[in-house]
Amino acid sequence: MNEITMRIELLRGEMMKNDIDYYLILSSDYHDSEYVDGYFKAREYMSGFTGSAGSIVISLTEAALWTDGRYFLQAARQIEGTGIQLMKMGEPGVPEIDEYLAEKMKFGQTLGYDGRTMTKGFGDLLRDALKSKGAKFRTDVDLVDNIWENRPAFPAAPIWILEEKYSGRSVADKLASLRAAYQKAGAKGIVISSLDDIAWLYNFRGNDVKYTPVAMAFTIVTDEEAVIYISREAVSPEVKAHYDDLGIRFRPYGSIYGEASRLEGPIMIDPDRASEALIQSIEEPVFGANPPLIEKAVKNPVEQENFRKAHLKDGIALTKTIYYVKQMKNAGRINDKTELDIGAYLDDMRQLQPDFVSLSFESIIASADHGAIIHYAPTAESNKKIEDGFLLMDTGGHYLQGTTDVTRTLSIGEPSEEMKECYTAVLRGHLNIMSACFPQGTYGSYIDAMARRPLWELGLDYNHGTGHGVGYLMNVHEGPQSIRKKTSRSAEEAYLMPGMITSNEPGVYIEGQFGVRIENLILTKKARISGRDGRDFYDFETLTLAPYDRASIIPERLTDGQLETLNAYHAKVYELLSPHLNDDESLWLAEETAPMYK
Repeated sequence: MNEITMRIELLRGEMMKNDIDYYLILSSDYHDSEYVDGYFKAREYMSGFTGSAGSIVISLTEAALWTDGRYFLQAARQIEGTGIQLMKMGEPGVPEIDEYLAEKMKFGQTLGYDGRTMTKGFGDLLRDALKSKGAKFRTDVDLVDNIWENRPAFPAAPIWILEEKYSGRSVADKLASLRAAYQKAGAKGIVISSLDDIAWLYNFRGNDVKYTPVAMAFTIVTDEEAVIYISREAVSPEVKAHYDDLGIRFRPYGSIYGEASRLEGPIMIDPDRASEALIQSIEEPVFGANPPLIEKAVKNPVEQENFRKAHLKDGIALTKTIYYVKQMKNAGRINDKTELDIGAYLDDMRQLQPDFVSLSFESIIASADHGAIIHYAPTAESNKKIEDGFLLMDTGGHYLQGTTDVTRTLSIGEPSEEMKECYTAVLRGHLNIMSACFPQGTYGSYIDAMARRPLWELGLDYNHGTGHGVGYLMNVHEGPQSIRKKTSRSAEEAYLMPGMITSNEPGVYIEGQFGVRIENLILTKKARISGRDGRDFYDFETLTLAPYDRASIIPERLTDGQLETLNAYHAKVYELLSPHLNDDESLWLAEETAPMYK
């Protein structure tokens, strides 16, 4: 019996003590965050699967793990030998969690989960699915805590103030806008649970979640007061004095549930961004999306200009790293380096940039067949030397001026014709999005096929979205906008608006051989043309600055428009980056970004 199966057996013992037949463990914290601190990695502890997205259901006899297409290969490897069944979300014949439970549970059985980690929408879905089974629910139990030895401490790192020269708006202005929004909805106040919305509202950042500068906190805002619920050790005397001057008070993190229950009158809360437990504590909830959701996604002019500065810095770091890899390749020494070596070199290049804060996610440095694992990240166990083939690097950083997320795929050795065909098809889709022009009211799902069509023509596709929203020194994945085939059943998609920053990252993955992904961040802006019906048209400004892999491009496969877009982008890359490179790097970049012709 391995360690994971032993933990499952221990959990089953706790289930029997509490008369629970099925126990659901989500990947969430108490704020429905995408990435969570180690304290909340109960699903990882119980399954061994380390991906950011996934849920596990454990019964007294079976266990099943759900995850999405980014992690199919990774999850299969990590749960091998545990007896856990892998449920590949979105694949034909694979039931969703509610469907699985409806099929498996017997009449009158009990489903348990920690209600602080469950959204109202998902909880309602489970209740509807299990109504005919007469199911009972236990939502007040964290059974994993009972068996988790040496569980990490609850996060409570100090918060710090993001100055207005970076945020572009004052806290007073944001609070006034928030109050107007909940009053319009007929509420007398609002409870906010989402960490990114709270950090944005109060212009602070924290360090409670690795790679995401947020703090574990709640807030209640009424006409009379604004209160932040946070661990006392997270607030220094200087920070407290700053917020005292703004009329904002702090109270203990855990007191939110009791204080929310004492609020009078209709209180606004987002059912998709607050836990079932928190919502149930409010006597008269008014449901609606958190007002900061769109305001935060639409970057103001100060934030937009800061983002350009952040991407210049990031482009310098990444381009220097690409040059280093290419020079090592030319010298015949790249095969002595490992994935972790390349990641460490790029980390060093980023840390040399002014105002660097941290990485924005775990670096993905994937050589050869590892590139086919969509969100592979090297560990001490999986790390290997760089092999001939493709080297996929998906990385990013947080700066005071914004957040970056960029992917470049480099050829090591002479790329095969298949590799070139795949790379060029991905690039063509990437260029299609880069040059897109569309009317006001367009959703990202409407333009997703523009990226996929060149791959479809080869009988290929990819199992992830084409683009996700990006926060300002915040979540590297931050909606509500996206570019993908479809949204999840609970997601509220937003159309693309000027000021939104979204990724553009088509890819292709050939299992056991290689992966290709190319990613830039793009800023939606008003286009020069207008619709004949008076509607505005929008297009994209590409923020990311780094060359593509010239050796992997088949220019004859590109349309004239795609070739024009490619050459214009490369000209911009050289113009902006070359002054910050040494002579050898600048000469190499001139060759890499020279115009291509059919």
